[in-house]
Amino acid sequence: MPVTVDGGLRFCGREVSRSELALIRELVRDFPRLNQTELARTICELLDWRRPNGGLKGRECFLFLDRLQQRGWLASLPQHRPARRAGPRVAACDASSDPQPAHTGSLSEYRPIQLQRIETAADRGLFQQYIQRYHYLGYRVPVGAQLRYFVRSSARSCLLACLLFTSAAWKMAPRDRYIGWTDGVRRARLPLLVNNSRFLILPWIRVPHLASHILSLAARQLPSDWLALYRVRPVLLETLVDAARYSGTCYRAANWIHVGITQGRGRMDRSGQALGRSPKQIFLYPLDRRWREQLCDGSAPDSPRGGDHESSRNFRSLVG
Repeated sequence: MPVTVDGGLRFCGREVSRSELALIRELVRDFPRLNQTELARTICELLDWRRPNGGLKGRECFLFLDRLQQRGWLASLPQHRPARRAGPRVAACDASSDPQPAHTGSLSEYRPIQLQRIETAADRGLFQQYIQRYHYLGYRVPVGAQLRYFVRSSARSCLLACLLFTSAAWKMAPRDRYIGWTDGVRRARLPLLVNNSRFLILPWIRVPHLASHILSLAARQLPSDWLALYRVRPVLLETLVDAARYSGTCYRAANWIHVGITQGRGRMDRSGQALGRSPKQIFLYPLDRRWREQLCDGSAPDSPRGGDHESSRNFRSLVG
C-alpha cells in the first residue's frame, strides 16, 4: 500500500513532514473547485511525488488523501467528480481554428483592445486548439492556479491573441537572487508571483507593437482578475523565453526586466536533477511599486496591505 499512517505518516515509503502535511491541508481547504484527481495531481506536482520515469504518482496520492480523511487527518475532500484525463493532452483541432486571411495595419486601427477571460467550455476548447496548433510548445493541461484570456479588437471585431497565466515556477536561482529570497520566504510568498506561460499572437495577425501593448493591458487587468478568482493580488509577473527561438523583444518593449537564464530544468523542479531542457531567459514585471517589500516579508498577513493592492487572508493556498 502507498500509505502508512500508524507509527508515522509516510507516502510510498517516504516520510511526510509536518510542513508538507500543512500544505496538503491548505490545498484541500482552499481549492474546493478541484476534483479529487486534479487535487492529487497538484499535490504531486508541488511535492515532487513522481515515478522513476518522471510521471506523477497521482493514483497513489488519491488513495493517500482518502486514507488521511478516513483517519481524521483531513477535515474533508472535494466531492468526487469525473476527472479530466491525467497528463499532457493534445487538443483535437477542427475548422474553427483554421488559418484566417492576414490582418495588417497600425495598432491604432485595432484599438480599443480588450482581454476577455475565458470561462465557457466552447471558448476553452478553441483556446486549446489555437495553442496546440500555433504555439511551438503546444498545449498542456495546466496544474494549479490559472487564467486564460482571448485578446480581441473591438474596432475590427476580430480575435488577435491568446494568453495563459499560471502559478509561478517553484524555484529559479536568478529570479530568487534578484528578488532577495531565502528558501523559507520564497515558499511563503510564492503565491504573489504569476507566470505568463503562454503568449500567442495568431499567425495571421501582423500589427506592429501589438505584443507589447497586450502585455501592458494584461499587467493592468490580471491582478484584479486573479484576486477575484483566487483571493490573492499578485505583485510580480514572470515569464520564460527560449533564447534559441526568441530574443524577448516584446517583453523588453513592455518594460519587463531580464534577470538571468534558467539551468534547463522544469518549472516545478525541486530535486535539482530534472535537467535536459533548453535554458530560458527569465523576465520579470513588477505590478506594485512595493513589490520587493511584499515578496521579502516572510509573514502571512491576515488583512489587506496598504493602498489598493490587497494581499489575501488565504494567500498561502496558492503555493506552487
